[in-house]
Amino acid sequence: MASMYESLTNEHIEFIKRQHIFFVGTAGKEGYINVSPKGMDSFRVLNPSRIVWLNLTGSGNESAAHVLENGRMTIMFCSFDEEPLIMRLYGTARAVHPRDPDWEEMLELFPGFVGTRQFFELQIELVQTSCGYAVPYYQLVDERPTLEDWAKKKGRKGVEQYWKDNNIKSLNNKDTGIFEV
Repeated sequence: MASMYESLTNEHIEFIKRQHIFFVGTAGKEGYINVSPKGMDSFRVLNPSRIVWLNLTGSGNESAAHVLENGRMTIMFCSFDEEPLIMRLYGTARAVHPRDPDWEEMLELFPGFVGTRQFFELQIELVQTSCGYAVPYYQLVDERPTLEDWAKKKGRKGVEQYWKDNNIKSLNNKDTGIFEV
């Protein structure tokens, strides 16, 4: 059975610290719904009602377009080990870009990834947990170095050019806000 909470408990925070993957869901008012897996060292709990996650450069920038349009975001953690649990964080998000005043503050929370594109800060409105009994067991073998290796080869200027070429518009041709207009 599902349980609802207004914010994260200490037990929830400890559960999050043990996870190596999370999933982000966003949707615009119309068009495609986006669900993205996230890994690496890219998630922080700032307090029981506020989290931030680092978004690395990728092929698309759907979450940014959706958040710019309406702010809605869901983050899901799913345990793949002995403790069966699914946890969803529902709330309103905002993107933080290099031009924003709190960029440096957020940058200090994470390793210095060359491909850092933006941060998403989520104000949690609801935490939902459920059993996860049907989720299979999986074991982490290792983190993939591929994305960071790609970004290092491109360098920061090359990564920013990639944004211009690939990350300005969503699949539904909506602005992502990656550059000031």
